[in-house]
Amino acid sequence: MTERNASKAQAITSEVRRRIVDREWRQGDRIPDEAELAVEFGVARATVNKALQMLAEEGLLDRKRRAGTHVTVNPARKATLTIPIVREQIEQAGMEYSHRVVAQRRSPLPADVAARMALPEGRELIHLRTVHYGDDKPFQAEDRWINPAAAPGAEAVDFQRITANEWLVRNFPWLHADMAFSAENASARDARLLETRQGTALLILQRTTFNDLGAITSVRVAFHPGYAMIATH
Repeated sequence: MTERNASKAQAITSEVRRRIVDREWRQGDRIPDEAELAVEFGVARATVNKALQMLAEEGLLDRKRRAGTHVTVNPARKATLTIPIVREQIEQAGMEYSHRVVAQRRSPLPADVAARMALPEGRELIHLRTVHYGDDKPFQAEDRWINPAAAPGAEAVDFQRITANEWLVRNFPWLHADMAFSAENASARDARLLETRQGTALLILQRTTFNDLGAITSVRVAFHPGYAMIATH
């Protein structure tokens, strides 16, 4: 896919996310087919296919041959989930990738994260906040907890050099994952990290992965509302 078409695919991806967040397309709804969307966006059908496939890999859409594409219903457990490497997503869209580790420390688990990870509240894990950028613009912000007991070696990794997202995907296959999407208004922290206004509607992904040693990581990903809205004229 050319850089121009990759940018168009990202723009379509962003617009489809917006329609889902704003509930123009609700859980279980069948969305327009590729041919209709290609006409709407003025692109080739292959570009639409690429955009919808990216969202399917994230678990936001459910695509089945002959049945069409539907907005996923309650994607709390998706055994076929593919966790994308954010750097590759951004580079495939023709943008230059960078990231910034905002904070990294050992911190006691708060109750809500402990429940998601099935670990005792107060246990100390690695707590990371990272922003991913495409062409120096915020792409997504993640608030991540890493369990060294299930991801040995995590404490020795330089996450300024390689992101936790990429290191974990490449080194720790998971057996199952809990995942949920929601729409939230940007908090003051979200707004600061994503360079948007507080209160802006954001698509939020909560995902926790497990292996035979327990919870590997739990992450909250906030997607920038306009990061992929690239002009196509």
